[in-house]
Amino acid sequence: MPASANRAIRLFLVDDHALFRDGLGRLLAADAEFEIVGIEGVPEFALERLMEEEVDVLLLDYMFGEQPAADMVTRLRQQGFAGRILLVTAGLPDREALQMIGAGVAGIFHKHHAADDLKRSIREVHDGKVLIDEHYLRKLVQVAAGEATRVPRLTARERQILGFLIEGLANKEVASALGISESAVKAALQVLFNKTGVRTRSQLVRVALEQFRSEL
Repeated sequence: MPASANRAIRLFLVDDHALFRDGLGRLLAADAEFEIVGIEGVPEFALERLMEEEVDVLLLDYMFGEQPAADMVTRLRQQGFAGRILLVTAGLPDREALQMIGAGVAGIFHKHHAADDLKRSIREVHDGKVLIDEHYLRKLVQVAAGEATRVPRLTARERQILGFLIEGLANKEVASALGISESAVKAALQVLFNKTGVRTRSQLVRVALEQFRSEL
C-alpha cells in the first residue's frame, strides 16, 4: 500500500507479550517515519480494529497462546484487509513458516535482529517487497517440486478400472466386467479424477498411460 513521501507509514502492532509490544511501539513511535495507529494483544480485538483503521503495515507475532497467526491472516484477507503483513517472531518451524507465506504475509522478521533492521524491513515491505529468508524459499521450492512429482497411490480396483478405460470400455462394460453396478464405476471414476487432478475421461486415460502404465 504505497504512501505519500510526506506522510508516515501507518503501523499496527499485534503481540500478546505486553512488554515487547509496548517497547516496540515506543521505539517506532519515536521515529517520525512511522505512525502507530494501533497496538493490541488480543486477536479478536485486533481483527475488529484493523478493519476500522487505515493501516499500511501490520506487525504480527506468530503465536497468541494457542492461536496461530495464520488463522488471523486468513480472516483478515477474507474480510478485505489490504495492508501489508510483516510477521515478527522469535522463531518458528519450517512448516508453520510455509503456512504463513501461503496465507499471504509479506515477510518474516526474527526478533533477534536489530531495531534498525526492523525499520528497514518495514520500509521495504511497505514499498511492495517480499522479505522471505532464503532458507524458507529453498523449502518452498522443495515442497513445490515434491508436489509436482508426487504420483497418487491407487487401489487394486482403481487400477483395474484404469486398465479398462485404456481398452476403451464404457462404464456399463466396466461394471459388467467387474461385477459391480454402473453407479459404483462412476463413483470410482470421480475418485480417480480427484486423485489425478483431471476433469475428463480422455485426460484420465492420458494420465493412466503416462504414470500408471506399469501398474495396469
